[in-house]
Amino acid sequence: MLESLFSSDELKEFKIVDWGSTENPIPDSFSKFNSWVEEGKHLPLHYLSDHRKEKRRDLKNYFPEFQSALVFLFSYQKEKQYLEKFYNSNESNGLKMASYVMGFDGNDYHHQIKDQLNSIRERLESKIPGLKCALTLDIHPVLERDLAYRSGLGWFGKNSMFISKKFGSYTIIGSLLLNKKIGPSKNTVLEADHCGQCRACIPACPTGAIDITSRQIVAEKCLSTYTIELFKDADAIPGGENCDEIFGCDICQDVCPWNQRLLRFDEEVIAESQGEKFQKIKSFFLVPPKDKIIKDLEKMPNRKYQREFKGTALERTGRIGMLKNLKNCRD
Repeated sequence: MLESLFSSDELKEFKIVDWGSTENPIPDSFSKFNSWVEEGKHLPLHYLSDHRKEKRRDLKNYFPEFQSALVFLFSYQKEKQYLEKFYNSNESNGLKMASYVMGFDGNDYHHQIKDQLNSIRERLESKIPGLKCALTLDIHPVLERDLAYRSGLGWFGKNSMFISKKFGSYTIIGSLLLNKKIGPSKNTVLEADHCGQCRACIPACPTGAIDITSRQIVAEKCLSTYTIELFKDADAIPGGENCDEIFGCDICQDVCPWNQRLLRFDEEVIAESQGEKFQKIKSFFLVPPKDKIIKDLEKMPNRKYQREFKGTALERTGRIGMLKNLKNCRD
């Protein structure tokens, strides 16, 4: 269906590397998600346990007219590859960020992928009479990794990340819920678990945030939670002082063989010019010495910080949050 509406070049322009579909509105993993919340492993992410938790039981709770879903994987693998080469260069100051921050020209991926999904939605609605769509990202009350799993796009890793056999885990999931059935997907079989006996992500996590028994993240131990969700001064997370991560964390993904394979064999590296926001984040946080960054942030008014990093992922944490992260990472 999608191939008849979009060329391969158009899908590439959207950074869509794979897609699938499902007519099943019920997530397989809701009971696991529910027990994770009930056991408090989601804290301090309180928004996961509010009134929206129950909405995640069924896609029809979010989009009552649901009949099927188109699910897309948007890749930032090339930007990850660029960052790894940069981190190993003399230009790098040794500090690191989750690669998705830079993955869409430095733009907050929520904005960019929302625009891309809306472009696809408009095309579909113009071609199919009576079609209505609702888009979903990770900000909506939908278990998006389960939706991608039901669409045959991959499996849940031991680090709880969604892994594609072809494209690893350096992807963002975005979906369109439709009020019509669209027929079988090209991915008609659920993907098997290809982690096997591998446990590389477990010891790699510096704070012990991966619960191997449940294959879930204990959020309060996770560097991503600490550096992104906690906006103000907080006690240093145990083990975090031995890390270079100042916003988000890729460590458990970096050691995953399904990602290492892609980065090792794909030699195509993205061009240096990545847009204004990409370059601004890189030049402010990833090049100067850490002490200079801290001094610059301490002198910078909050409003200037918001202007400088508006439309990026760093806008969320804010100036105070970034100062907290910088002061608590490794010297």
